[in-house]
Amino acid sequence: MIGLLDSGIGGVTVLKEIIKLIPNGHFIYYSDSFNNPYGDKGSDELYFIVKSIVDYFLKRGVVAIVIACNTASAICVKRLRNEFPTIIFIAIEPAYKMVHDYNPSGKTLVMATKGTLESEKFLSLYHKYDNNNTILFPCVGLADLIETGDISSVDKYLFDNLNKYKNVDNVVLGCTHYPLIKDNIRNVLGNNINFFEGSIGVSKELLRQLKKRKIDYEYKKLKIEFIDSSDNILKEKRFRNLLG
Repeated sequence: MIGLLDSGIGGVTVLKEIIKLIPNGHFIYYSDSFNNPYGDKGSDELYFIVKSIVDYFLKRGVVAIVIACNTASAICVKRLRNEFPTIIFIAIEPAYKMVHDYNPSGKTLVMATKGTLESEKFLSLYHKYDNNNTILFPCVGLADLIETGDISSVDKYLFDNLNKYKNVDNVVLGCTHYPLIKDNIRNVLGNNINFFEGSIGVSKELLRQLKKRKIDYEYKKLKIEFIDSSDNILKEKRFRNLLG
């Protein structure tokens, strides 16, 4: 089994990419909506939360853990790898390097949580690939609106906060919730925006690590177990609808 964790259902965008490469995998998806949002928590508090999910995964016998949350990845993955050196941890990160690779001169807007943008891991990435034409925008509360499915509030949030960035060329989606509202972002910023997100890179790295360690990851058919820490049955319904 492969474990995926996120502060809610946003990590479904990562799982969809993984399934393209591992169509017959067994997955446990852990939606930690009880502790959502992650972006406003201190590093020690968040590590304690994420480690408890990791402990649960290990008791279930997972062979790899995907941290499908940019904030949790940025703050926790280094400590997790030190504490559990034999476990495969695949961590998502904002796809800022992809801007450097594909459209380095374009004006870029990085949308992410405050916790992600202030993390040592992201700042290291940012300073390494900074194109001197980048805006960092902490989207306080946006992931929560997406999580609840309140699209009218999402549209109002985007209109109120993104209108002044209509001249950008690239948008880095630095939270796994944000790919769910690409069309809504286009409605504000225009149809010619280049989107960059980390889910494709995560799926490729997971497959590479499994093959490297010769770990069996294919079964007779796809199986996805969904767990929500607040026991909200509506979360699973929306998760599976989004997963398709």
